[in-house]
This record gives sequence, C-alpha cells and structure tokens, in this order.
Amino acid sequence: MTTKSDFTDEEWSRIIRAPFVAGLAITLADPGGPFETAKESMAALKSATNPPSREQLLADAALDVQAMVQQRHNPLQGYKPSHSEALGTQVLGELREVQAIVAAKATPQEAEAFAGWLVSTSQAAAAAAKEGGFMGFGAEQVSQGEQTMMDQVRQAVGG
Repeated sequence: MTTKSDFTDEEWSRIIRAPFVAGLAITLADPGGPFETAKESMAALKSATNPPSREQLLADAALDVQAMVQQRHNPLQGYKPSHSEALGTQVLGELREVQAIVAAKATPQEAEAFAGWLVSTSQAAAAAAKEGGFMGFGAEQVSQGEQTMMDQVRQAVGG
C-alpha cells in the first residue's frame, strides 16, 4: 500500500495537482468562454476530490485536495507552464512525468488506478460544458479538440 509518506514533498505536490492539470488540458484543447471554463474547472475539482477507486494513494491525494480547497489554496500552485504555443505539450509532459513518479513508487494496480483517475478527470472536464454553437444551438458536448486531448491524456498516462 502506497501512501503520501512514500513521496517527497515536491512529488506529492505534483501528484495532488495532477487531476487539475488533466482538467486544464481539456480547457486548453478547446478554450471556451468564462462559463465553460468555470464548469470544466468545477468538474475537475469534483473528480479530484472523488477518485473513481479506493486505493489508499488516491484517497490520500483526494483528502489533501479537499483540504487545499477548504483552505482556499490554489491546487495548481507552483505549476506554471510557459506561455507558448506548446502549452498542451507541456501539460501532457507534466502528466507523463507525474505518472512515472507514481509508477516508480506505487504498486502496478495503484499506478493504473492513478492513471484512470487522471483520465476520468479529463473526461469529466470535457463533458462539463457544451462547446461551440450559437446560444446553445449546434453545440457539442465534447468537441473534437477535447476528444483529441482526452486521447492524448490517456496515452500520456498509459490509462
């Protein structure tokens, strides 16, 4: 059983912000307006505090995320991708690196569950708000850009 104590402080910070980075990947894939961004952020938050399985590693991370949110701390604190055209690539790289950290210290089942958590967070963010259209007409639940990014998140974390 892998717990928070198996990781350095820096590694743990990256682990607990990873679900938010997965949600950010979706926002970057198809930036909408402020309402869409807010809905995607809220969906990522909900997923980050309710992991899809009960591994101790995920439970520890979700509890720390909840504590951060209750204390009104920014879950993405310390994560600053550079402002360039390659933001999506940088976000995927961060997810890939965090998954490697988890895989190096956790059991294969825990690493797989962590990857699944990141994928489900990106899916929740993508499904949170319709994209495109005009005044709600012709909008799609998950845009092609979001679907492509979800596939890339899945590939990056091996989920």
